[in-house]
Amino acid sequence: MTQQVPSTEPELAGVRNFRDVGGLPTVDGRRVRQGVLFRSGHLAHATGEDAAFLTTLGLHTIFDFRNAADQKLEGPDVELPGVRNVNLPLSDPADGAEFWKMVRDGDLDQLREILSDGKGAGRMIASYRTIIKHRTDEHSRVLHALAQDSVPALMHCAAGKDRAGLSVAVTLLAVGVEREAIVEDYLKSNAKHRRYKVHRSSSAASAYSPEVMELLSPLFDARSEYLTAAFDTIEETWGGVDAYLEKGLNLTPETRERLRERLVD
Repeated sequence: MTQQVPSTEPELAGVRNFRDVGGLPTVDGRRVRQGVLFRSGHLAHATGEDAAFLTTLGLHTIFDFRNAADQKLEGPDVELPGVRNVNLPLSDPADGAEFWKMVRDGDLDQLREILSDGKGAGRMIASYRTIIKHRTDEHSRVLHALAQDSVPALMHCAAGKDRAGLSVAVTLLAVGVEREAIVEDYLKSNAKHRRYKVHRSSSAASAYSPEVMELLSPLFDARSEYLTAAFDTIEETWGGVDAYLEKGLNLTPETRERLRERLVD
């Protein structure tokens, strides 16, 4: 296992999956700086105490990767004084709306039809591949902003696992963090206190039966195979991380160096 700096991570009351990614090791023996890059689930339900804590971080920018459907379901982020909010949806607002409605409303037979026999995990893998391949403009904007002035920064989506997880992973790749360490940080989203709360329309026990939860688990798990699929897509499409950053995200060597100066000790 990769050596990690001991965590002083707070457990916030209304914000899931919050953590500082500082301390992760780079391939050249350095570490990501503490207090410059954070990740979490959405901030819509942050309590007053949560907001007060977040204010102490001195954030410059919050990157919100949710789409309009997410924001309608959960609400807008709480506003933090002096913090710039940047919304960069990493999935189309209409994409999968019917699918997620079925996840919330569907009965057991419907869930079996759309999620059984590996279909749930397959959907997640396809989503990760699509985001890496087709959301290069958004990831380029994030990295250029971080290199320019947008730190300390917080990246989040709804659960802080998939869209934020990929954006954090891309950022960490750009500054040379060890791939094993990127995966380890990603898998931390599986901790019970960090997991996104499954929304089902019915409160009946059958809506949360063991079989239903098993069918839904691929959608709400962080699985190494998902992130591996993203890394594989980089290799297959661009031939490697350096080419992906240069050709896919238009990151010059000078910008990468500024990014490292911002994020790495």
